[in-house]
Order: sequence, then C-alpha cells, then structure tokens
Amino acid sequence: MHLPSIIKTISKKLKKHNAKAIVVGGSVRDHFLELSIKDYDIEVYGFESIDSLDKILSTFGSVNLVGKSFGVLKFTHEGEEYDFSMPRSEEKIGVGHRGFDITCDGGMDFVQAAKRRDFTINSMGYDIEKDAFLDPYDGRVDMHSNTLRHIDDKTFIEDPLRIYRAVQFCARFGYALSTETFTLCQDMVSRGMLEELPKERVYTEFTKLLLKSSKPSIGFKLMRELGILQYFPELKALIGVAQSPKWHPEGDVWVHTMMCIDKMANICSLGCPLPDNEKQRLKYMFAILCHDFGKATHTTIEEDGRIRAIGHEEAGIEPTKSFMYRLTDEHDFIESILPLVEHHLKPSQFYRAKSKASAIRRLATKVNIEELIVVAKADFLGRTTEESLSGVYHAGEWLHEKSKNLKVINKPLDNLLQGRDLIDLGLEPSPKFKKILDEVYDKQMDGSLNTKDEALRYIKDKITEVDFQY
Repeated sequence: MHLPSIIKTISKKLKKHNAKAIVVGGSVRDHFLELSIKDYDIEVYGFESIDSLDKILSTFGSVNLVGKSFGVLKFTHEGEEYDFSMPRSEEKIGVGHRGFDITCDGGMDFVQAAKRRDFTINSMGYDIEKDAFLDPYDGRVDMHSNTLRHIDDKTFIEDPLRIYRAVQFCARFGYALSTETFTLCQDMVSRGMLEELPKERVYTEFTKLLLKSSKPSIGFKLMRELGILQYFPELKALIGVAQSPKWHPEGDVWVHTMMCIDKMANICSLGCPLPDNEKQRLKYMFAILCHDFGKATHTTIEEDGRIRAIGHEEAGIEPTKSFMYRLTDEHDFIESILPLVEHHLKPSQFYRAKSKASAIRRLATKVNIEELIVVAKADFLGRTTEESLSGVYHAGEWLHEKSKNLKVINKPLDNLLQGRDLIDLGLEPSPKFKKILDEVYDKQMDGSLNTKDEALRYIKDKITEVDFQY
C-alpha cells in the first residue's frame, strides 16, 4: 500500500517505543477499490495515554489537540494533515452523536477496535511495519460480492447516521445492502431513530451522495425502500405523479428525477462551467433534484386525457426552499438554486419559439444562463424520448451561442448609465433617478440603446422636450 514517507518514518519511530501504527478506515478500502486516497487515518496501539503519541508526533510536525478528548490528534506535516488516534471503545449514554462515553485503550487489539466501525469494508487495516493487511470481518469478501454489510448490531444502532452512510456508500460503490443490514436499517427508520440527527450531519451525507456517486439514484431509491422519504415529503410527493407520455415516456416524475440526477452526475464528471468546483457541482445537483417539485401540486389530467403541469416551475420554489432548509441553513446557497428551478424550461421554450434577443437579455437578469443550460440539459437528457436518447441538447447549444454573442451568458448587461451621469447632465438627485435609469435599462433590453453615448443622447433629448417629466 502506498503511503506518504512521513507516515512510514513515524511508524518506525513508534516501533522503537513498542507501539504499532496501523492504517485504518477509508484509505484501506479505497486502496482495494483502486481509488485515489485523500485522507490517511492511522491508529496507534501500545501506548497507555494519548500524551505519549502527542509527544512523538510533535517532533515531526504540528499537532492540533482539538480532538484529543476523543482520542484523535490532527497531525500536519508540510501542509498535509493526517489523523492519528488511539483504539477506543464507545458507550452510548445519551441522544445524538455527542452522546457517547469514549475510552481510549492502547492495549486493545485490532479485532476488538475494528468492531466499533460501521461496515466490514471500513474495518480493514494495514500494518505498516509488517506490510500486511488486516481483515478480521471479511471486508474484502464483501467487496468482491459488491455487498455492504454492517459489523455488529449493537454498535451499529448507536449512531443512526450510519443509515445515511449506507445509502451513500451503496450509491458510490454500486453495492447492495446485505439482507441483515437492510432489515436493521429499516427497523431503525421505523423506530424514528433518524429524528435525533442534526441536519448538518445529514447534509454532509447528502453532499457525499450527490458529489461522489456516478449514479446517485441508487441512494435515493434505497432511501425510498428504507422508508427515509417520510422525512423528505417533497421527494416522496413525486412518486406516482403522472407525466405526458409524449414528453416523458420514461414514467412518473420520480422516475424522471432519478434519471435526471444520474445525467447531471455524468455532466459534472466531465467538468462543469462556472467554475468547476464542488460547490458549483452541488448547486447543479440540488437544482436538478428539486426542479420538478412543483409538479406534485400542479399536475392535471384533462378530460381528453392530456397530462399537463402548467406553472410547475414557479410552484417548485416553495417546496425547494422547504426541502433545502431541512438540510442546511446556507441561505445564499439555497437562494442561488431557486432561479434554476423557476426557469428550467426556458432554454427549450426559447429555442422552440426562436425568442428574440430582448427576451434572452431579460432572462439574464433573472438567472445565470450558463448555469441554467446545464440544468435544462440534465432535465432534457433524463428522459427516454428519441430526441433525448440522441444525447444532443440543441436548445442548450442554441441558447448558449445566442447569449454568448449578446454578452449575457454569465451575467446581465451592465447599466449604460449611473446616477452620476444624470448629475453630469444637470439633473438634481431625486427618487426619480431610479425611474430614469430603469427606463434606459429597459431600452437596453430591447436593443434600442446599445452604447453610453446613445443613452446620454436619449436623456438629453428627453430633457429638451417641452413636456419632459418623470
């Protein structure tokens, strides 16, 4: 197993003090999955107290003691951070993830220490000095069968967040829950154990599900099977909502949404614009997850059998807020998602209507058009129409070219005039300035004013008119 040289150096030092360093957790799992390893967790056996470990680590780099009471030391060397910990036992004494009595025990063996972990695939270790893998709970066997299996009933139920971890692991790795683990998780949900979880922890697992899975739909379908959707009524309401077979032959709104989030995950894996970072990708993922929430309340079946969802775009704003605030208090982030939900049909509508430049300019004042095209593309591809299966979103390509030529692809047009320009024309500052500037901007939208000189001449002409007034 490849390890940073500093970890090997510390391991040799620990050996001289009759201690043993074992790499544990996700880094060992990811080694066998042939994934890039970003975080290394090292468990140290043989010390009576964590102070002894702190003393040795401090000779190689800086140590953050924020997790010391939990038996964890954050060690930093040349800008890289590693978690060093002692084996520990946990006893549930209260509600929530902080309701544990944690005891460090350097004399504990690896088998006993690994038992407290959640799943067998996370219970493996790597003995650095022996260059040997440790797998007391057959994690590799489960990996070969694409199975996610919990280790111990008693320790597993002590932290209900492990249900959400099961969901995102299954989606990320394409695993199926073992029958025993599925039954246990389902029972925990039915007993209301998820209700004790703070939303910040749930949001973290949602983020991993959406950003690290090539098929996030696996996780959401598992949520449905386990009964978790009772806590997310906006998602549950999509199940069984009919759609026009002309535009959505794939099925109901739930099926369409699941297809869309998988398509968006694929789009983001290829590199997203504006810019290509995790927060931007998360915005796209949540926007497409929520884009049809309004159909739950605005779908009608006409007498002739036609299925319509008129106004569902705007109707989706409130349920999107409700859903997102149940997960996070990041107000600005949530607000940035809402225009993408409200206008997600515009690219296709504008393309069919061959909308004029003025309409595109006005759209840019309401939403970032480049972001909107990404969401609309995932919506378009998440269907089984012949056009969608072609994989080419002509409407998005058309709108992208038009808005780029109009210089509104990422932002609305800048105002040609500011208040100071009106003052320079001899006008006295007043509340009427806004009306004047709005009128000029409206003419920019129409394309009748394109330069600052044109705008100034327009105002000058208005001033010289006998009946000039605002």
